[in-house]
Amino acid sequence: MNEVPTDDTLTDAPLTDDRLLGGRVVLRQPASGYRAAIDPVLLAAAVPARPGDQVLDAGAGVGTAALCLAVRVTDAAVVGVEADAGLVRLAEANAAATGVADRMRFVAADILDPPSSLAPGTFHQVMANPPYQAAHTGRASPHPERAAATVEGAAALADWVAFCIRMARPKGRVTLIHRADRLGDLLGGDDRHPTQCVGRYRRGAAVAGRRQARRSGSGDRTAG
Repeated sequence: MNEVPTDDTLTDAPLTDDRLLGGRVVLRQPASGYRAAIDPVLLAAAVPARPGDQVLDAGAGVGTAALCLAVRVTDAAVVGVEADAGLVRLAEANAAATGVADRMRFVAADILDPPSSLAPGTFHQVMANPPYQAAHTGRASPHPERAAATVEGAAALADWVAFCIRMARPKGRVTLIHRADRLGDLLGGDDRHPTQCVGRYRRGAAVAGRRQARRSGSGDRTAG
């Protein structure tokens, strides 16, 4: 990891120049606050995308998961939506540096008020790494960007799930990565919409599960 000078056209914060997937992904990201870890890499690996698929990454940040998927799946077209315009500029620069900008697009938008350019029912695959911590629980990071990435704000977990399902095309798939102890919140207690935990891993004392579901033609979620 090398710290590089601030580029005011991207963000006001100092940046680091990192590499993922054996150097195939170029990732410039803020040197402090929230930084991409293993979660978005695992998320991208869990998405069963195929060449030609349209993929949406909700809460894309600097593009970590989107970039990892784009370099793995040839000819997949990836759109990332991210509320922080500064991170969107970094994601666009990362896509260019990684060599996949021709099939990636990043949009500065809130999932609670998505732009008309994000048409519901469009994407074969939708993935997200929502904030793990429910609002007003535990202790939030004093760093605003890290707090925004890890603690729910105006959008609760149910809003993230609803957005992802709405954006998936009929029989499309939704893949989320989240804490196992919030599986009940993730599923919403709705037996009409069964889901499948496709993996889990341990990081310190934390155990996370990835949730994958298929959107049927009626809008229901069925096990993928």
